[in-house]
Amino acid sequence: MSAFEVYALCYGRRTGFRGEHFLGYGGDSAEPHPTAYYLWLAVSPEHTVVVDAGIRAERAREVSGLDYVDPVRLLTGFGVDPKAVEHVVLTHLHYDHCGAVAGFPAARFTVQRSEVDYWTGPWAKRIERERWLLDEAALEHVRAGRTDLVDGDAEVVPGVSVHLVGGHTAGMQVVRVETAGGAVVLASDASHFHENIEDDRPAPLLHSMTGVYGAFDRVKELAGAGLVVPGHDPEVLARYPPVADRIVRIA
Repeated sequence: MSAFEVYALCYGRRTGFRGEHFLGYGGDSAEPHPTAYYLWLAVSPEHTVVVDAGIRAERAREVSGLDYVDPVRLLTGFGVDPKAVEHVVLTHLHYDHCGAVAGFPAARFTVQRSEVDYWTGPWAKRIERERWLLDEAALEHVRAGRTDLVDGDAEVVPGVSVHLVGGHTAGMQVVRVETAGGAVVLASDASHFHENIEDDRPAPLLHSMTGVYGAFDRVKELAGAGLVVPGHDPEVLARYPPVADRIVRIA
């Protein structure tokens, strides 16, 4: 098995507020706090795996103040043909992580069964106030496409595995990648920012409070002495070496 290289591709940036990103803020809730939007790429001589698909252009126009580049075009500009990508892991089905799935027509999608069940089960009509977080078109594309529904931990390809952690959503999963420098855990929204997991501070948008804390612990366990990469932290672009505009090499 060859080791993977891992890249973070920042397709969007905007300035939000601390109250949007960290639970328990009152008077500081309106303090500006930058956020970034990523998809990730794991590449070895044998395999190319994309983690998350980003926001599709139509939905991006609805996000106020978003500095946006089409994630599929960003990937193409980096020399990866999205039409040839065979594996796309969707960490969860919020619109900013799965919206552009149609840009990967040959891919198999790996999603936790509990995530799909949450949005499509018998209670789906009773969570209408939460459905703004979902991209309905992307969900239908995933359900109709080449999708592997997994329950818990599973191998995508040798060296890349998914792990159900929950917390943020019912079927939130993280991705562990084996690199020459050790394990890299792509935490996605299991920890939006380094501060979430480092200071044990959940984000306010969650499915289960105890699940969030359990996810922090599981991510640390999976990483060991390796790296944890959060899902929305602009600091990622500063911590790792740039290889192209909006793209850094994690390992």
